[in-house]
Order: sequence, then structure tokens, then C-alpha cells
Amino acid sequence: MLINFASLTVYYCVTWQPCETLLGEAQVGQQCRAETSEAGRAERMAGNAWRSTVSRIMGAVKSQTQPRTFSRGMQTVTIIPGDGIGPEISTSVIKIFEAAKVPVQWEERNVTAIKGPGGKWMIPPEAKESMDKSKIGLKGPLKTPIAAGHPSMNLLLRKTFDLYANVRPCVSIEGYKTPYTDVDLVTIRENTEGEYSGIEHVIVDGVVQSIKLITEEASRRIAEYAFEYARNNQRNSVTAVHKANIMRMSDGLFLRKCREVAENYKDVKFTEMYLDTVCLNMVQDPTQFDVLVMPNLYGDILSDLCAGLIGGLGVTPSGNIGANGVAIFESVHGTAPDIAGMDLANPTALLLSAVMMLRHMGLHGHAKKIETACFDTIRDKKVLTKDLGGNSKCSEFTAEICRRVQDLD
Repeated sequence: MLINFASLTVYYCVTWQPCETLLGEAQVGQQCRAETSEAGRAERMAGNAWRSTVSRIMGAVKSQTQPRTFSRGMQTVTIIPGDGIGPEISTSVIKIFEAAKVPVQWEERNVTAIKGPGGKWMIPPEAKESMDKSKIGLKGPLKTPIAAGHPSMNLLLRKTFDLYANVRPCVSIEGYKTPYTDVDLVTIRENTEGEYSGIEHVIVDGVVQSIKLITEEASRRIAEYAFEYARNNQRNSVTAVHKANIMRMSDGLFLRKCREVAENYKDVKFTEMYLDTVCLNMVQDPTQFDVLVMPNLYGDILSDLCAGLIGGLGVTPSGNIGANGVAIFESVHGTAPDIAGMDLANPTALLLSAVMMLRHMGLHGHAKKIETACFDTIRDKKVLTKDLGGNSKCSEFTAEICRRVQDLD
């Protein structure tokens, strides 16, 4: 069954046989349907389950992003230390901010999944209230145990605050040797739909279906953000990453919106490329790319690939931009429970994410000072954590950055 509600395209193909005719038009309804009466009943039962999700997502993407203006003076930031090494690297960032005299006061909140009215999963009310008020968050790694019974904590935060754009700059760090020395690109990932929409159900025993949701509004919104980012950050080009040759309706809709938005940004070069081709070209010569924009799943994979080019997730910053002026910046590496509490963690990813946060807040001077101190410490190679090639502790690495920050005053 194919449902097409104007700007909303949903594939609902209840079958475990190949559906090559999905790419056609007239044959879709005949080929992609329930093959047995049991599957037909499952289809009807599943309908109610995903309609509410579709309505939620459509309501979310229609909300307009409100530009956030930060006043001068002390500003409140919600900090979510996270799990594992999260509290240690969060403490490191706080100390470096203090050394740099950043006009920020921290409001610490813990985030766990709790059940609200009607059994719906949600974050604790005090955490949501803090974020709604401050509009800016810094988050350490959060764990979601496999088969925990609740959704990923990161996914829950994205849905709660409609964090529709994940922005991940990948820039080579001088002094930190990798096979690539001149990487300088940015991945921008649509964060709210695609394969991560959470629309899954059992058709019959042994057959599970997951629906890929692509909407016109969300596709246009992420494309506009990517082009605005390129223009505001003196980037020359935007590449739309897709598989519209296979998923002609879903990825086709995403690509069409990118093309339409590109017409309004003639000063930014626009290209489009298949995902597999991007991966091939990326490892051959990443310098050919600048800003890349893509749907959710592709962005999850490609952004990690790009992080690998510059040394891994331990040195890669990340920010999530949401509607109504909300933004959460985060380290995207894991919780590393094996070294938690041992003063061995590398805080670079969270620190560089905090630098992104400062620039988002308009505190460019403080951002530059901290970034310079961090990069100078890495380039000097004398005080580095083990994963960066040294033998220093997290606290020692932090103290060295603090010293360099103070020397820059």
C-alpha cells in the first residue's frame, strides 16, 4: 500500500518478497501489498501505530525555527554530564571555561528515560524545563543499554526539542597524524525522520517492517539550513547525498527540495551525488568536499566515516540545531565505561563541541582562545592523553590547556 498525502511520502510495503516495482508508479499498489490474510490483518493493526507517529513528525516539521538572540553578560547553559566518562570530561570543560573567563553559568541536569502519562517515554521534567529556559545545552555521552525497553536517549532528546540539524565539522588537526592532512568539510544531517522515525512493527511472525519517512517540510528545512550554513561560514559548495536512483520517491523528494532551495543560493555551488559514490570519493580525496547535506541514516554513517579521516570521534565536535532557538552540542563518542573514573579520558571532542557552542552564542573571542589553546597543546605533543599518543591523564591535559588559555590573555 502506498500512501501519498501531498508533501508526505510514506512507503508501506507489506511483503517479504523483492519489491523492484516499488520504483514504478502504476504497479506499486499491486506489487507491494499484504500477501496473506494474516498480513492484511497485521497491516490494519499497524496502521494506527504509525499514524500517530506521522502526525507528530508532520506537526514538528511545520514549526518554524526562531532565531535565538543572546544578551550580553552572564548566560546560562544546561549541562548534561552523561554516563561513563561523561562527568570527567564535563568537569574538564568547566575548568577550561573558568580559565578562559567565559561568561557562562552552568545548570547541571541528568537525563534518563522515564514514562510519562499514557506510557510515553520522556526526559525528566526538570531537564526539559532547564533546556526550554536556557535554549543552549552541552551534553556528554549517554548510554542506552541494548534491550532496555526505552528509545535511545540521544533520539529522545532530538525528538523532545525538534533538533532537526546535526552539524559535524571535520577538520584535520595539526600535529595529530592521520593518513589525511588537509580535511576540511562539514556534514549536515537531517535528524528527525528517515529510517530513524521509529515506525516499526511485526507483520507476521518472523517478518518485521521498518518504514522510512521523508517529508517535504523536513527536507526543505535541512536544505535551507545547509545553504545558510555554507553562506554564513564562507563555504563554497553544498553536496546533496542521496540514493534517489533506488528510492526514487523518498530520496527523490529529498533531492527535489535540495534542488529547489539551491535556486535561491546562486552564490553557493550545488552538486548531488549518490551515497556510495561519496564514500568512495571521500576516502580517495576528501578535499573535493565542502558542506554535505543528507537524510538521517546516511548522515549517521557518513559523519562517522569523516570523523575517522581526522582521527576519530574523540577529536570530532558535534552540534544539534533545533526549532525555537534550542541547540544542544555534544561529544558523539561512547561512554567508555572501561576507563570511567580513572582520569584517562580525552575531553577534546566535548571541548571542541563547547567551542562550537560559544560561536553559536556569539562568544567568538572566547571560542578562538580555547580552540587555539587546545590545538597548540595537541601540536606540542608534550601533554596528551593516551588515545592522542601520549601518557598524560585527563586532569593533566586539562591543566595544560588552562595554562595556555591564561597565557593568551
